[in-house]
Order: sequence, then structure tokens, then C-alpha cells
Amino acid sequence: MSEYKCGNGRDGICAEGCSKHADKLNTYDWLADLPDNTDATNLVEVQFKPPRKGYFINENHLDLAKGDIVAVEGNPGHDIGTVTMTGRLVPLMLRKANLKPGTELKKVYRKARQVDMDKFAEAKAREHATMIESRQIAKDLGLEMKIGDVEYQGDGSKAIFYYIADGRVDFRQLIKVLAERFHVRIEMKQIGARQEAGRIGGIGPCGRELCCATWMTAFSSVSTSAARFQDVSLNPQKLAGQCAKLKCCINYEVDQYVESLKKMPSREIVLHTMDNDYFFFKADILNHFITYSTDKHILAGEKTITARRAFDIINMNRNGQKPESLKEEEDSVEPTSADLLDENNINRFDRKGGKGGKGRHRRNREK
Repeated sequence: MSEYKCGNGRDGICAEGCSKHADKLNTYDWLADLPDNTDATNLVEVQFKPPRKGYFINENHLDLAKGDIVAVEGNPGHDIGTVTMTGRLVPLMLRKANLKPGTELKKVYRKARQVDMDKFAEAKAREHATMIESRQIAKDLGLEMKIGDVEYQGDGSKAIFYYIADGRVDFRQLIKVLAERFHVRIEMKQIGARQEAGRIGGIGPCGRELCCATWMTAFSSVSTSAARFQDVSLNPQKLAGQCAKLKCCINYEVDQYVESLKKMPSREIVLHTMDNDYFFFKADILNHFITYSTDKHILAGEKTITARRAFDIINMNRNGQKPESLKEEEDSVEPTSADLLDENNINRFDRKGGKGGKGRHRRNREK
């Protein structure tokens, strides 16, 4: 096993830059091993219930490190969170957070004491029951909204209700009822369908945990044009994720497909040869293979050629020439694709075992 050392950044991974948190908000502090890193700034990053984190001023110059549980200024009272970053990287992350100029940062009060932790644990234990009861209250008031999560402040004096709704909701009466029922200050935050899926989590059709619940912190818009570029069937049931929106993963490879499409001829161009006319049918965009058909609507007399060969025929047609056939004489190799699931075939052991079994029976008969 390789040995990781802390040093000047050239010896390996600095252990101080790692975090006890393994969620999507965790950031590796690659400046942690620099000299006087913690004294470079009095700003610290504090994480609460994901996906909420904030930046605070350490005015009391407490000796804070990643993983310390601290009590910070709340609105009102105080909140409990975990320090996830200190030092020179915090101002850079603060700039990335796009806080408005002139925003006044709150303060770090102290490291959490046992009485703070007991009150914090008591508040967290009430979150699920509060969410279930608040959903019923919203339903009784006839509000078209869904409360997806509840987060209590560390001292239990405030609760944030995260909800999803298709349009604007007048929840003034709801706030009054919730305040009378739970005796806390109420704050309502509207989130989108993607954010709700990220908070709830789940397994995607790929068999992996949802990207929005594991590593995605920002959501970019997804359009059906990205699916068209990749020749993906525009089937809403297949393109939609668990949030009922277009899957975020449609955007992952679209740039590669757009670049590859620049090396492919237009699908509207008809290739003319001496034996027939060929219409575009389908394409292997990344491998630059194109399948043409002699019929414009169905697959008939299919021929698969490379994009280079297609451009050659297009240039010949523009000059008034027609090749004898769509394929070149030396172009006789069809594109093949390996079966990626062949190694997972359950019968692969039977095939190997069968040969071995026959060999053993043959040796037994010779004896």
C-alpha cells in the first residue's frame, strides 16, 4: 500500500485536506498543507443538513479544524453545524457562492458544548414527524403544494420547510397554523423537482444512485435538442428521470456528439450511384459509420459505409459523376460491435464446465 505523507504538496495527499463528510458538498482542501494556512483568514465554511452550508467569521479566533462541531449565529438564536473548510480556500469558495456584494457574514460563537448537542439531537428527532403533520395541514387548507423536507435550527427555535409547487402558493395561513402547532419560527423555501429528488435520493435506471443525490450541486437546463444530437429516441418515459424532468445525464456527452457530427454529412443528402439511389437511415455518430437504404421510409438494400466514403460520393455527385456502387471495392469490412454483456452470461460457466467434464470422463475411460 502506498504511503501518503503531508508536506509541501509534492509528497502525496494531505490528510488535513480530507473531510469526515462523504456527501456531495465535501471539497478537498488542496491548500491545507501550506504554511500558516489557518491564520491566512478568519473565515470558515460550516455545513448543516445537506444541501445547506454557509460561511462565517471566526471573530474569537477559535482553534478550528475540519470536522469540529460549532455553534454559529442564527436568525434568531444559534445553529449547530460542522466545520468543513478553513484557511485560504474559503475566500475562493465564498466567491464561487456568488454572494451579493456587501453581504454581512454571521459569526462563529463557540465550539459546541454537550448541552448544545443534546438540544440539537432533540430538534433533529422532531423533523420527520413535523414533515408528516405539516403535509396534512397543507392538505386540509387546500394548498397545491408538497412539503418535501423539514430542517430544524440547532437550538430548536426555527424550522425551515422545503416545499415544491407548480405555481405560486399563498401560504400565509399555513405559516400561522404551523407556528401555533409547533411553537417555532417558520421559514418556507420553495425548491424545484430536481432539488427535491436530490434531497430524497434513489436509484436511477442505470442502477447507480442518483447524480443529484451524490455529487451534483448545480443544475443546468436540459433540452430535447441534446437527445436529438445523440440520436436518442424522444420517448418521454425513457428520457424522464425520477423527478419527472429530463435526465441530467443527457447533457454529459452531448458536446462530444456535437463535435463528431461536424465530421458527418447532412442526413438530407441523397447518394446517387449507377445501381441505385440511397437515402440516410441511421448513423453511428462516434465511430463515423452511416447506414443508407434504397427506400426513403423503410430499411431496404442497406449499405453501411464510412463518413469519408460518403463525402467522396457527395463530391462525385456534385461534379456530375456516379460511382458504380456505394461501397469501395476494398471496403468490405462491416462495423462490428462486441457484446459487453458476454462476460456476464450465466451460461459461460456451463460451457467451460462442459468441456472440462468431457475431458474428465474421457480420462476415466482410458484408465
